[in-house]
Amino acid sequence: MKTALAMLILAASVPAAADSGQALDRPGNEELAPYIQCAPYARQVSGIQLFGEARTWWEQAQGRYATGSRPKPGAVMAFHPHRGMQSGHVATVSRVLDSRRVLLDHANWSPVDGRRGQVERHVLAIDASPSNDWSEVQVWYAPLGKVGTTRWPIDGFIYADGSPQIAAQTAVAPQRAKASKRFARAFADLAE
Repeated sequence: MKTALAMLILAASVPAAADSGQALDRPGNEELAPYIQCAPYARQVSGIQLFGEARTWWEQAQGRYATGSRPKPGAVMAFHPHRGMQSGHVATVSRVLDSRRVLLDHANWSPVDGRRGQVERHVLAIDASPSNDWSEVQVWYAPLGKVGTTRWPIDGFIYADGSPQIAAQTAVAPQRAKASKRFARAFADLAE
């Protein structure tokens, strides 16, 4: 019982120290950088308002944003799930260098200072597709200090060109033949 109470007190005190602006008890009083996922970072940098795992962005973008197979600054490169990356990945194109090379801004790709969930800016990505169609890329990987050897499949590019395109949609709500008696009773007093 005393151990459980001590753990509860300790757990309650950690957020208080963090909220007070005091450094938590770490070697050298260093605070760890926040862990940032690729999708929220790409949304913030590009302005593209898609949500959920990166692997869903390409499908979500259809009819809402212009999409294509050529990189443009500000576009989001949508990686298709592959091997150990089953959640996919998204990265924002910061600069087009030539027909086969771009610079990307993205999060949670390479471990930076030994930690995942960090932001990398202006890292090289190379079109590794045999047809020069950007269907596969190789991306800078910090632990190697060079472009990695894996050929990552790409769904394409989602273009940020301002606001999202609004697809014409008609939503039809199912209708009830009549309100239930229970529902009608619940609001009977309001009708008077």
